Parts: sequence; C-alpha cells; structure tokens
Amino acid sequence: MILTQNLSKRYGKTLAVNNLNLNVERGVIFGLVGENGAGKTTALSMLATLTLPTSGRAYIGGHEVTREPQAVRRAIGYMPDSFGVYDDLTVMEYLRFFAQCYGVDRRTISRRAEELLERVRLADKRDVYVNNLSRGMQQRLEVARCLMHDPSVLILDEPASGLDPKSRLEMRSVLAGLRDLGKTVIISTHILNELAEVADEVGILLRGELVAVAAVQVMVQHSSAYRTLVIDGRDLGDGFVRALFRDPHVAEVRPLASGWEVLYAGTLAQQAELLSRLVADGFTITQFREQPTDIEQLFLRLAAIQEGVMS
Repeated sequence: MILTQNLSKRYGKTLAVNNLNLNVERGVIFGLVGENGAGKTTALSMLATLTLPTSGRAYIGGHEVTREPQAVRRAIGYMPDSFGVYDDLTVMEYLRFFAQCYGVDRRTISRRAEELLERVRLADKRDVYVNNLSRGMQQRLEVARCLMHDPSVLILDEPASGLDPKSRLEMRSVLAGLRDLGKTVIISTHILNELAEVADEVGILLRGELVAVAAVQVMVQHSSAYRTLVIDGRDLGDGFVRALFRDPHVAEVRPLASGWEVLYAGTLAQQAELLSRLVADGFTITQFREQPTDIEQLFLRLAAIQEGVMS
C-alpha cells in the first residue's frame, strides 16, 4: 500500500532523506521514529505529494507520487506536524467544508461527520468554534478531518506533538482505534514508547536513513528479554570486561562515569550466576543492580549490534 524505493531528498548540501526503502502492507499501522531533524517530516511530505523527491520513487496504493499526485491525494488523509484552523467555523462546519472540497456526497457528509466525532471523542463539541477548542481537541479534530473523504491511507506527522500527558493518552486511544477502520497508517513521532500500543511495525530514522525496522511485538519481546545492568567496584578495567564477555548472555558493555553498563540477555538466575563468577574471579563488586530498560535506546543498540555482526 505504501512503497518507497531509494527515496531521497537533498536541500543543497544537506541530505534530509537518504535512500528510504519502505514497504507498508494494507491495514498496517507503521510508526516512523526519529529525533527532531531526522527527516521524518520530509519523508512524509514526499509521500503526501507536497515535496518533490530528489531521487527515488514512492507509491501510494500503486500510484506514483510525482506522476499521479491527484490520485495519491484522493487516496490519503494527511495531517501535517503543524496546521492552522478556521476561526469562524464550528467543528461540524469545519468537517463539512473539507468533505465538500473532496467532493463527498452531501447525503454522506453529516452521517460520516457524526460518526467520526464520536470516534475522536468530540461529539459534544460539534457546535463549538474550532479556535475555542484546546490544542489536544484540535489535533483529534484533525484526525477526523483526515478521514472525512474515507481515504485508504493516513499520513500523520507527529499527531501528539505539543500535547500534555492527558491529551497524549487521549490521542493514543484515538490512534489505536484506527485499526478498526482497516486503514493503512504511517505515523511519525520522536518518542518510540508512544507507539507500543498503537503500531504494528516501527522503523527508526537516523540522520535521514532508515537504520532499523521491526514488528512492535518483536520490539516488546526484546525489551523484556534484555536487562540493563549497572556494575561498579574497584579496579574494574579491561580484564573485567573480558570476564563479562565470557558469559554468552552479555550482549554489550558500555563504560559509565563510574562502572559499567551491561546489556544482558540471561535470566535472573543466570544474572546471579554472573555476579557469583565475577566475585569468584577476584573482582571487588560494590554495585550490581538492574535499571529500567529504555525501549528506544534498546532498539537502537540492538540495531547497532546487528549491523556490527553483519559488517
């Protein structure tokens, strides 16, 4: 449903997106994760026909974005990372206006608008002026606006951007509900944890390159299978690191300001055995604790480890 082939965009000397290759199947919710400046907005803007690629191809529902932009625009609902609203329109008038722009049958508009307002939890705001809504409500309204012409694909750029924690939870619930509609959805965010309950697959964009893609279930399994250990003591140098790597469950060791951080794939019992072996080998351990594993950092570290193994 969404396919890109070596899709790239260059602004002068800056390569914003570099050889992006995506294949998002029909009905899949795909999360594109990256820090600010990673190229997420540029990538989605190309898919939405708003930015011309420098090279490569992109297809939405079989339509190539540069050759068939009108067909692509009919097939997508696009929510940019920033948007304006019409101050003199009510919520219902706002949805009707955009539906009419897409040529939606007048007999369908009111029914669909009511259904979508229920879905995004704004049914009681139908007669409120859009500019009087909170930011969180406006962004949920934008999701409804994207759906008014019943597109097969949704492209949502940072839909939870700038929201307070309560509004982020409400938006997350709305996005999770898109699965019931059978839409193909691509969502960008800079917070990987937000996608765990929403997306089917996740890709990490780093400096314009897609460095890793995984099913969310695989990502969650990794986060529970790997533990992050912090180990400190006296004179824990290179010999200590070599001793750590004699344990086959040690995936990675990183130096800290004081001590070492260990990515560990063993069980709790094997973790206890590791400590016992280190002490038996004569190392003085003053701290051996597990700290919560950050899913995003784990995902990136596993990708880096895999890249090192393959190279």
